[in-house]
Amino acid sequence: MEPSAAPLDTTPDPAIVQPPGASAPVPPREQQQEQLRIGESGQFSEGLEDRGLLESSTRLKPHEAQSYRKKALWVSWVSIIVTLALAVAAFTVSVMRYSASSFGFAFDATLDVLSSAIVLWRYSNAAAVHSAHREYIACVILGVIFLLSSICIVIKAIHDLAKKVLPEVDDFLYSVSVLSGILCTVLAVIKFMLGKVLTSRALITDGFNSLVGGIMGFSILLSAEVFKHNSSVWYLDGSIGVLIGLTISAYGIKLLIDMVPRVRQTRHYEMFE
Repeated sequence: MEPSAAPLDTTPDPAIVQPPGASAPVPPREQQQEQLRIGESGQFSEGLEDRGLLESSTRLKPHEAQSYRKKALWVSWVSIIVTLALAVAAFTVSVMRYSASSFGFAFDATLDVLSSAIVLWRYSNAAAVHSAHREYIACVILGVIFLLSSICIVIKAIHDLAKKVLPEVDDFLYSVSVLSGILCTVLAVIKFMLGKVLTSRALITDGFNSLVGGIMGFSILLSAEVFKHNSSVWYLDGSIGVLIGLTISAYGIKLLIDMVPRVRQTRHYEMFE
């Protein structure tokens, strides 16, 4: 007697369908948990922005946030005073010694004064320490200032290159270069640290501008010393000015591309103002 055939609608046995030696891939438990944490973190950050808040609102206690806000205000005031003095000195060097780098640094120092003033406005309201809308507006203003400043720096540097203006070095130039390089670098480090704690793009941008000022301060000394020992490299001063101007311009464009859409997304949260 022949055995009856198996019904056609019978569910296949997985052991038969599965190829020999193969097994269904099962992600490790740790990998699953890590992917879950990453997904939750991204969704949580997006949720905060949807509510008009920065990530610092979940990291810092209220008294800690206010303490760091006051530190940001103090650093901004110090930055304004220091960079304003350096801007005046650098403009003087630029006029006396026809230095494109000096002019670029003076313009960047002036930009630093403005960016620090914007940071002062950003943190002037204690209730808006975590306001995303206020943060993004500050960044957009900084982006516009960066673009305008970069245009002036590049035009001045190209003009000096076309006219073949030769840089000169003296004790005054040396003092301004060293002092500006050190002070601006120290201010940049402090601003980066505060910006990271407060998750503030505006503070980090202000720190970037101070860092550029420090680099420009040392570049003034570098280009003048190189020209002093090798007069054929007269173009180094103007070339550094063009490079720094383009760097500031690129940063400003990137800032505007990132922040303009976010200002529109958080425009309903102007109540924080």
